[in-house]
Amino acid sequence: MAPELSINRLSEWDMPVRKKFLIAGPCSVESEEQMLRTAVQLSAYEVTVIRAGIWKPRTRPGSFEGVGVRGLMWLKQAGNAVGLPVATEAANPTHVEECLKAGVDILWIGARTATNPFALQEIADALRGVDIPVMIKNPVNPDLELWIGAIERINKAGITKIMAVHRGFSTYGEHLYRNRPIWRIPIELRRRLPYLPLICDPSHICGKRSYIMAVSQQAMDFLFDGLMIEVHCAPPTALSDARQQVTPPQYGKLINKLHYVSSDGPARLPEEIKLLRKEIDAIDNDMIALLAKRMECVRHIGTWKRAHNVSLFQPGRWEHVLLDRVRSSARHHLSESFARDLFEHIHEEALNIQGRIPTDKSSASHHRRIR
Repeated sequence: MAPELSINRLSEWDMPVRKKFLIAGPCSVESEEQMLRTAVQLSAYEVTVIRAGIWKPRTRPGSFEGVGVRGLMWLKQAGNAVGLPVATEAANPTHVEECLKAGVDILWIGARTATNPFALQEIADALRGVDIPVMIKNPVNPDLELWIGAIERINKAGITKIMAVHRGFSTYGEHLYRNRPIWRIPIELRRRLPYLPLICDPSHICGKRSYIMAVSQQAMDFLFDGLMIEVHCAPPTALSDARQQVTPPQYGKLINKLHYVSSDGPARLPEEIKLLRKEIDAIDNDMIALLAKRMECVRHIGTWKRAHNVSLFQPGRWEHVLLDRVRSSARHHLSESFARDLFEHIHEEALNIQGRIPTDKSSASHHRRIR
């Protein structure tokens, strides 16, 4: 059930937006000259807001952690020079206070802060009574309820210009991207909060500039309202996240290459597409029935395991199933990552079902009959 929120649509924001809401600028403010050069070069292309980080706490201390409060003046001066609003990250009430004093136009709340409801509430309290747009990045971990909770806290402080920023999720194991996009989470957020503006941060998803175009286009294909892209006047010299920043000309080329898709509903769909959608609906119903049948087999096996004091998790069997299903999926041109995710979810649910089976001895006599 969608929460009751008072959030302005993007069209109600008092900012000019031509095609998409485009936020661009360096990962970090490094110097007055670097900030001005980047903003001036960016102003030659379509951009809505100039962004840059002021405080940059890193995973491990000792690396560049931002220039601090003095960078707010450089950021604001750069925005004024090109006639554009500016945005930066605020991670605590002191940051909020300093940003408001400096005249920062938009704040964003980072992924680490969005993960912590205590920190979010402190920021919400600091924003109470202030009319300033706030962008909220998804939490570090893939938790939609936590993301919605962060949005609710800021909204309850009286902020109505709120935007959700999808920057990907930190998950265990090696993956192509720095942070896995897990698109189903922002898509579900859009379903539950349809009027909430939603933009994508491909720089933090990708971690490498070479992937940014593909992820940006995916976001457009999923009807995101805009992008936040890290742009630096000289990326090789950047003091933070150099590999994921692009030059202003590269940014301009990327934006010009984007293809914006239509959001028109089924009324304009050709008959062939309508028939294919009906076929998909029928296939989905078949899949649900087959999954239910599979889980019934799982219950019978679980009852036998309980009766014979056998562990629910069988590592050898699971390894065989996973490798076999991944190979089979590849033969049908399904990606390995998709097959792994699918069967890991199925296996997790199977263990949950078996875990709910009672351990009473009465199940033994029942399973002697079905064996």
